[in-house]
Amino acid sequence: MIPAPGTVTALVGPSGSGKTTAALRLVDATDARIGYLPQHPGSVLNPARRVGVTLRELERLHGGDAAEALARVQLPLDREQLRRFPHQFSGGQRQRIALAQVLTTRPEVLVLDEPSTGLDPANRKRLADELGELVQDGLAILLLSHDLELVHALADHVIVLRDGTVEREGPPSILEPRHVPRTTRPKPGPELLVVDGVGTAYSPEVDFVLPERGRVGVIGPSGSGKTTLARCIAGLHERYRGTIRLGDDVLTRQRSPLQRKRVQYVWQEVHASFDPRRIVLDQVARTAVRLCGAPESQARRQAVNTLERLGVAADTASRRPREVSGGELQRAALARALLAGPDVLVCDEITTALDDEATELVLRTLSEMDSALVWISHDLDVVAAVADHVVVLEEQ
Repeated sequence: MIPAPGTVTALVGPSGSGKTTAALRLVDATDARIGYLPQHPGSVLNPARRVGVTLRELERLHGGDAAEALARVQLPLDREQLRRFPHQFSGGQRQRIALAQVLTTRPEVLVLDEPSTGLDPANRKRLADELGELVQDGLAILLLSHDLELVHALADHVIVLRDGTVEREGPPSILEPRHVPRTTRPKPGPELLVVDGVGTAYSPEVDFVLPERGRVGVIGPSGSGKTTLARCIAGLHERYRGTIRLGDDVLTRQRSPLQRKRVQYVWQEVHASFDPRRIVLDQVARTAVRLCGAPESQARRQAVNTLERLGVAADTASRRPREVSGGELQRAALARALLAGPDVLVCDEITTALDDEATELVLRTLSEMDSALVWISHDLDVVAAVADHVVVLEEQ
C-alpha cells in the first residue's frame, strides 16, 4: 500500500470501511518520514496558539520553510494574519494551514485524509494542481477521499475498501461514476425564519426568508462568511448586526433554552463538537434530556433509533469519537441535532465526509422531517438536489 516516490495511491470506500485505520497502520509500519493530515484540521491546529508560532516551531524542529509551504497551498499569509488564531480563519483556510504545517515537516510520504473537505471548487482545483506539483517533485501521496474528481485527477492506483478488506484495486477507471441523490422536497409552508441584514465586521450583510419546511442553500468560496452566517443564525456568534426573526420571536444574541431548541446547528468540523472522553451515544441522547426534558432511558432509545435511521449502528455509537469514522461521527452530530426537534436545522458542510450512499441516506432522512433547512455547502450538485432557493456569498 505504500506508494512509490512520485506516485499517488488512493484509498476509497464507504464511511467506516477502514480507510483511516489502514492509513494509520501504514504510518506505524514504515520507516519513511511520513506527514499525516487527518480529516478534520481542528484536531491538528492548537486553538490556543497563533498559527505563525506553530509554523515557526515546525521550521526549527524539521528544517522546513513555512512560507514556501503556505505558498504551495495557495495561502500566503502576511504578518497580521500569522498572528491570528485558528478560529479566526474559515474552515477551508484552516484545512490549508494544516496542510502547510505538514509540508513544513518535509515528509517523504504524505498521507491525506479527505484533504478537499471544506474547499470550494476553485480551491479544490488549486489543491489538485499543487498536490500534482508535489508528486512531480518526488513526494509519495496516500490519498483517502470520497472526492472522486480529486482521485481521478491525482491517483495512479486505487484501492477500494469495504468492511476493512480490499474489495478491488486497479487504475482510477475501476471507480463507478458519482451518483447524485435526488430527494422528495416537502411543500414549503408560511414564513418561518427571516434573516434581515445579518453580518459581522468581517462578513457581508445577508437577507433571506425561509418558509416552514423550506430549504435554502448557502454557497460561496472559502472565507466568504458562510460559517459565520450559520453561527449567527444558530446563536453561536453574538457580535452581529441585523435581525433574526423566528416566527413572531426576534431571536436574541444570548439564546434561551427554547430558542436553542428551535434552531439547531450541525458543525462542519465535527470532532470539535464532541467531548473526546464520552461515548457518542450518550452525547447524542443528551440533547433530548437537556432541551426536551426527556427521561434518560427514553432519550437513549430515541438516540438509537435516529442513529440507525442514519446508518449508524448502536454498537458503533457506543464508542468514543476517536473510535468511529469521520462519516459516522458526522451522522451522529446530525442525529444529536434532530433529537431537539428543531424548527430550523443549520447544516454546515455535513456531507463532505460521506460517500454517495450515506449522503443519500442523510438527504432521505431530512426529507422526512418537518424542519426547515439552511444548507451550507461547496457541493453544488448536492445543493441543487436539496435547495428550493440559493444565497450566494462573495469572497471578502
